[in-house]
Amino acid sequence: MDIVFKALADPTRRRILQLLNDREMTAGQLAENFDISAPSMSHHFNILKQADLISARREGQQIFYSLNTTVFQDVMTVMFDLFQKNPDTATIADSTAALKNDRTKGKSNP
Repeated sequence: MDIVFKALADPTRRRILQLLNDREMTAGQLAENFDISAPSMSHHFNILKQADLISARREGQQIFYSLNTTVFQDVMTVMFDLFQKNPDTATIADSTAALKNDRTKGKSNP
């Protein structure tokens, strides 16, 4: 969960997510919206992929990025549980554990 918040803390990464909210885009299309180097863009893509906020697929020489909305839904569930008027600690722990478990499973699949 911490890695998701770290990824969301950066304004460049939030802008990448906003752009991907509309449609899938190539790395080049995304880079056109920023005045930063290719290695810096790659760094931002890697952090977003580590947080499982975006997915990448290769088609020929192009890499297409898309938003992983499932993670946003999981984060919203955890946040909702966290800020309920009478929070149930077990529910919060269960939501956080489920998010970690889902993300771990995703990492093991190629």
